[in-house]
Amino acid sequence: MSQADVVIYTTGLCGFCHAAKRLLDQKDVEYREIRTEGRSDLRSWLVEASGQHTVPQIFINGASIGGYSELSGLERQGKLDDKLSAPPAVDRQELPS
Repeated sequence: MSQADVVIYTTGLCGFCHAAKRLLDQKDVEYREIRTEGRSDLRSWLVEASGQHTVPQIFINGASIGGYSELSGLERQGKLDDKLSAPPAVDRQELPS
C-alpha cells in the first residue's frame, strides 16, 4: 500500500510504540524502525526535529507527523492513507539511524 518512506523511532518498552507499529502493520505499511535506547545523540536530534521528548516519533517522507496520538488521529480523520500513498520527494533529507 505504502509508497511513502516511513521511519519510526522507538524504544522496546514503549506501549505507544507498539500501538503505532501495530496500526502501520494493519495497514500493510513498510517502515524502518530505529531504536533509540542508549542513543542520546539520536534523542537530542529527535527533540530538535520534532519538538518532542517522547517516542514513538514517526516521520513520513522526512516530515515529522508526531507520535501515536497524531498517527491514530490521522487515521480517524481519513487522512493517513493519503500521506502514506505519497511518494518520497527526490531531494529529501536522509533521517539519522
